[in-house]
Amino acid sequence: MFEKVNPGHPDKQADRIAGAIVDLAYKQVDNPRIAVEVLLGHGVCYVIVETSVDIFAEQIKRIVQRIAGRIAVIPEIHPQDAILAGNQENGFRCGDNGIFKGVPVTEEQKKLSKIARDIFATYPTDGKYILDGDRLIICQSNAKNKELRVHYRHAEINPLGDWTGGTDVDSGATNRKLGSDMADSVTGGGLHGKDLSKADVSVNIYAWLKAQETGKPVELCCAIGDDTVDGKPYSEIVEVARAYINKVGGFEKFAEWGLV
Repeated sequence: MFEKVNPGHPDKQADRIAGAIVDLAYKQVDNPRIAVEVLLGHGVCYVIVETSVDIFAEQIKRIVQRIAGRIAVIPEIHPQDAILAGNQENGFRCGDNGIFKGVPVTEEQKKLSKIARDIFATYPTDGKYILDGDRLIICQSNAKNKELRVHYRHAEINPLGDWTGGTDVDSGATNRKLGSDMADSVTGGGLHGKDLSKADVSVNIYAWLKAQETGKPVELCCAIGDDTVDGKPYSEIVEVARAYINKVGGFEKFAEWGLV
């Protein structure tokens, strides 16, 4: 059983906004320190940024309105905590405590991810999808049931009927759809809105990639300040994650679909 949401879902809009702000930081320096939390819905978006580089309210407003439409933006921008900043002074060290798990993606999860992407290519608006064995549930906003049924004859489509979706009817928050982004690899750490020094980003990506390569589950843990994870210098873990983020096109693009 697996649930997937598309990039138009309010929670994914929040992830994308956070990712775009992190991208902005990486355009300034190679290794910024930044963490972003976003809450949006019903005409307003709250954004909290802790950063080591200059991020301005007008830049945040442009990002929010590009992704979520012309809604009010309330930004809070603060410097990173000095103690946390000091953790990275002499090279990369784990930016958080945490346990991390990578699990090979199943055929069911691959199948639903493809369905979600195919539908979103035609209907780039809020949507959520579930696959449980042979049972497929499609909730796609701004789409007629009869149109979807052409390709998905046996699916349960929009059980409450046609709907519009988006932030006018629902709220969105960063990292609230980790099950969609990570499938069985979900643990406590959030993927989105953080720089690569944060273990929530780099160790999660590293563990997931290793699980796909080996075909076996991977479980790791770290303490804030660790300079080694899985027998490797933490700097190597960061570079594995950096390569993956660069491959998919940056943090905003990564936030669209996550790892699955």
